[in-house]
Amino acid sequence: MKYDNAKGGIEVLGIDLAKQSFQLHGVDKEGNVVLKKKINRKKLSAFIANLPACLIGLEACGGAHHWVRTFVGMGHTVRMIAPQFVKPYVKSNKNDAVDAEAICEAVQRPNMRFVPVKNIEQQDIQSLHRIRSQLVARRTAQANQIRGLLLEYGIVIPKGISHVRKEIPWILEDAENGLTALFREVLNELYGEMVHLDERVRTIELKLEAICVQSEDCQRLLTIPGIGLLTATALMAAIGDITVFKNGRELAAWLGLVPRQHSTGGKPTLMGISKRGDSYLRTLLIHGGRTVVRVAHTHQDKRNQWIRELGQRRGKNISAVAVANKNARIAWALLSKKENYHAAAA
Repeated sequence: MKYDNAKGGIEVLGIDLAKQSFQLHGVDKEGNVVLKKKINRKKLSAFIANLPACLIGLEACGGAHHWVRTFVGMGHTVRMIAPQFVKPYVKSNKNDAVDAEAICEAVQRPNMRFVPVKNIEQQDIQSLHRIRSQLVARRTAQANQIRGLLLEYGIVIPKGISHVRKEIPWILEDAENGLTALFREVLNELYGEMVHLDERVRTIELKLEAICVQSEDCQRLLTIPGIGLLTATALMAAIGDITVFKNGRELAAWLGLVPRQHSTGGKPTLMGISKRGDSYLRTLLIHGGRTVVRVAHTHQDKRNQWIRELGQRRGKNISAVAVANKNARIAWALLSKKENYHAAAA
């Protein structure tokens, strides 16, 4: 079915995104289907630009943020929906046309939750974090490979990348450790690759530091105990507009830091944290919380007293998650009110 303007203008349009093939499903203000169309990537922008301003629904997936910014620039209202919220509206078997219809239906629901849209600056920061995570993983794998290879030659290096950095130069200089010239050459190359990864990680961290210095919100977040450079910049890349969250608990829930609930018959049942949302950001917050828990005994304020008491009752791991939850709520308050962290108020 092609677009027939005689039937009525498109009020709501659902688009099933892909790399090259896009399925469109449009309805008028009465809910009548006026458009069912499959279109390729080259023609999509021109087709949407020629439509009257309408509500466009997209599924949050690869490339979705780019299309949101493109369609908003054309005067349309665009909403992104998480895939798990679209699935209940899929009828019968799954295909592109059915998915587009489901997106069109889901975006019209009055209580639907939508995904915040990232701007270019946020995506730049997120790209730096993704690249850094991959580099750190490669560096860890490189260090473990070096340790494993040396173990076969009877040389043991303790766990931890700092031990590898310290021990390898001595091992290469030791002429009596039984290593052949061939393996020394290979080991030197592996160590050089690890040093190169160290330099690349540091370069990205310097870029994040420059971004953080220029952002007032990042500087506010740095005043919270347990939030450092990586967490502050990752929060800014993930959140963007803080007004999409009504309160701090919504932000904590969005990050998966609140308990899962399975209640029925008026009997509440709470379990472990839901682990929804961005696992990378949640990990950073929990690692920051673990640092705060470790030094809580050196401070005597109310917050650290609460952390110590919680640690005695529930253990250090639960305490670290609780601190991460609290830090997420504090971050929402600081970003909403444009204030710095005050320990007495917390």
